[in-house]
Amino acid sequence: MKTMKAASLLLAAICLHVSSQAYAQDYPSRPIRLVVPWPPGGITDVISRSLGAVLSESLGQQVVPDNRPGAAGTLGAAITAKSNPDGYTLMMHDVPSHAISATLYKRLSYDPLKDIEPVALPSRSPLVLVVNPKYGFKSIPQLIDYAKKHAGDFAFASSGPGSITHLTGERFIRETGIKPLHVPYKGGGPATAALVAGEAGMYFACISAAIPHIKSGRLTLLGITLPKRSPLYPDTPAVAEAIPGFIMGCNTGFFAPSGTPPKILDRLHAEIMKAVTRPRMKDVLTANAAEPAPYTRAQFKQHVADEVRAWGKVVRASGLKVD
Repeated sequence: MKTMKAASLLLAAICLHVSSQAYAQDYPSRPIRLVVPWPPGGITDVISRSLGAVLSESLGQQVVPDNRPGAAGTLGAAITAKSNPDGYTLMMHDVPSHAISATLYKRLSYDPLKDIEPVALPSRSPLVLVVNPKYGFKSIPQLIDYAKKHAGDFAFASSGPGSITHLTGERFIRETGIKPLHVPYKGGGPATAALVAGEAGMYFACISAAIPHIKSGRLTLLGITLPKRSPLYPDTPAVAEAIPGFIMGCNTGFFAPSGTPPKILDRLHAEIMKAVTRPRMKDVLTANAAEPAPYTRAQFKQHVADEVRAWGKVVRASGLKVD
């Protein structure tokens, strides 16, 4: 009896393996939903749409971005975590916000590390410190001096409580001694639009959302959060020139629900890493001062875990908590 039971279990395992292999070989056989946990306009949305278009060609099925903004990216992440792990619901999310949520929220309906599987990191880019031109700031020291003198009348925007733009602003505040009012918005696009409209005075924006407004003169670029100046803006100082060690970035990652077959994840990783070498994708990345990270799936997974630990320290030091 035991021998027959063992044989039955072995046969079931073989059938499951063969079925999984065949399923992965047929993938994809229908359109793929790409959840974007932010509204249109931010770098995650820009990269998602560009990458989705290239992947649609290479995979032979449409990759359709689905913007699901709210709660600093956690609403879209929850949708992804709870989706069927069959490769037909995927997600593009900025890694810092995804990592921050693990510590910031007391009650998440998903575990950022256990329920969502990192696939690839197609884009790494800096934040930029931008201000409304009405203030006439020409340098970071001028901004700091004004903000100290007008604590009750000066505000900074963010893409949501606990987002990378919020916590970067909080770090800037702690290291400069200014005390502006925090005004959160539901994503990078709305936050940038609010800054242009004069609803806030400063914002650490993901560069893609800010570039058109910098070029048009509707926003003034004061600094960039790279270790040194960017070739894209050689005359703009790194924020680290005024505040040593002030280095931040918007890393846009590709994720899947945990339990997605490894063969599908491997295929997606390979296609993404090929896609970022295509001329039109390279143009999009270059225009946003971004570059792909040549991580394996295992390396990207470790990077996400490292980010969760690092941002956890920042969140705990800030005292922020969201129920």
